Amino acid sequence: MSRDTLLNRLATECYRHGTFTLASGRSSDHYVNCKPVALSGSGLALLSPAMLALVEADSVAVGGLTLGADPLVSGVAMAAAQAGRDLDALIVRKQAKGHGTGAWLEGPLPPTGSRVTVLEDVVTTGGSSIKAVNQLKEAGYRVERVVTIVDREEGGQEAMDAAGLELVSLFRLSEVAARAKELSA
Repeated sequence: MSRDTLLNRLATECYRHGTFTLASGRSSDHYVNCKPVALSGSGLALLSPAMLALVEADSVAVGGLTLGADPLVSGVAMAAAQAGRDLDALIVRKQAKGHGTGAWLEGPLPPTGSRVTVLEDVVTTGGSSIKAVNQLKEAGYRVERVVTIVDREEGGQEAMDAAGLELVSLFRLSEVAARAKELSA
């Protein structure tokens, strides 16, 4: 992966400066939506190996809360297969399926006790990541690490620490904002 190329794309395609209301209800001068890069073929081709490199070596699957993590878990699983590594993708629903089995998780379920790494596009407070972690733990999996594209540096790290989780990010919001400023100058 070209870290610089990925940072440039995030800064130009995913970042905006202004006044925004976040999902948490808080106001921010910074908006980051990684979906324009994560949902493009060339962007996912950059993101997937970069995120795969941060997935724990003994993880048998990557999982994350729908919708932000959907392309990420699929892309990382594919990058793993291309590298000769067996790693499946799991999608964690926001609520249990209302019909059929009532499942919270979609994908090839690994054996109970297996390690799963959670993937996230943007971490602000850590709430959605922790929700995914809790659902995976409730299903009997070991989860200790969350890998995100961007850490907004607004309490997510502290929330992960409090939950006993390791947060690993490709970029911090300060890096993306600084690059956006450089590129617009």
